[in-house]
Amino acid sequence: MKIIFLRDIPKVGKKYETKEVADGYGRHLVSQKLAEPATKEVVARIQNKMATDATMKKVHAELLMKNLDAISGTGITIHGKANEKGHLFASIHKEEVLTELKRAAGIDMNPDYVILERPLKETGTYEIPVMIEKNRVTFKVVVEALK
Repeated sequence: MKIIFLRDIPKVGKKYETKEVADGYGRHLVSQKLAEPATKEVVARIQNKMATDATMKKVHAELLMKNLDAISGTGITIHGKANEKGHLFASIHKEEVLTELKRAAGIDMNPDYVILERPLKETGTYEIPVMIEKNRVTFKVVVEALK
């Protein structure tokens, strides 16, 4: 069965990729709304959606390029429960950093642009890089323990 993935599925396929899979597995993915059968109509609709997504991502990147100076000067503070040594009980992920950045500075950013190798697990100050096309800026994240 030939299907088009609607989401990334680790070790199987990426979003909008067309792939030949076993019939039973294909029916399972279609029933879970993770894929659609690759008919002519669906392929045409997905190609239009891919073009729209690419255009939106490009427009969003251009807007962020204009606001790079605002991003580089931004500093946000995130509070979390920590022990006496400064180790957080729950690590802080990229999504939480972006949510706080949007709340504090009004900057809405695609998670693909933020480079965070691993979640933040200790209190302190971190420089978080943002890579938009070939331009790189950083912003500060201060992680403090709740009192």
